[in-house]
Amino acid sequence: MRIIGEGFLARNLTDTFGDRFPDWTAIASGVSSTSTTTAAEYGREARLVQDVLAECLRDGQRLLFFSTASFAMYGFSERAAAETDPVRPVNEYGRHKLALEGAVRSSGAAHLVLRLSHVVGRHQRAHQLLPTLVRNVLAGEVTVHEGAHRDLLDVADLMHAVWRLLTDGVTGEVVNVASGVPQPVEAVVAAIERRLRVTARHVRHPGSAAVTRASVDRLRTLVPDFRAGIADADYLDALLDAYLPYYAAQSGALVPLPGR
Repeated sequence: MRIIGEGFLARNLTDTFGDRFPDWTAIASGVSSTSTTTAAEYGREARLVQDVLAECLRDGQRLLFFSTASFAMYGFSERAAAETDPVRPVNEYGRHKLALEGAVRSSGAAHLVLRLSHVVGRHQRAHQLLPTLVRNVLAGEVTVHEGAHRDLLDVADLMHAVWRLLTDGVTGEVVNVASGVPQPVEAVVAAIERRLRVTARHVRHPGSAAVTRASVDRLRTLVPDFRAGIADADYLDALLDAYLPYYAAQSGALVPLPGR
């Protein structure tokens, strides 16, 4: 696989696939924060996608493009949003990703578009949710938006889904890749504190339930064993058991991690 980028997804793709799938090019570079408002950053990613599409058409490569299944694309809703549902992105990041999806689909290049929720794992950038929460809890103060939820997806589950989709030759699709289990951020903070045996000061911002639900029905049809080994109720515990020691070490903490 040809992998464009050097960040979180790029490093995990490289570690997982190496020289497998040589007829695929993955774009794992671009705007990484849903709150970005800088036009220059969006412009750089748009130009990169156009350049890579031209190269794929020239060289007969297939393109793996990562979009978003976050609030930026789907907003808040009571029911799970399917890939074929009409979408009205709520901010610049969501509109940008939707426009790039359109460019990919209309390019004539063989492609697969994966809309990702909030992926977590090794090599994650410090500004993203779990590293930030761990760092703030260890510092003694954490901001909690009441009612906020995030669909946290283990990067290992993402890599498994990519492996199955590419092995089976799936192209021309837009697929949500999410855990399907939005987690209350308050519960995530509490679970971090419990494992670290730290009680931080909570700076609370009142709010109502804010949940983005992305349907994973299409994904489970294409990848029947996706997340088959872990029950929904146990998914947050499994994530924290896997990655909390790593995040704590990245923050420079010298604290015991005794478990739940």
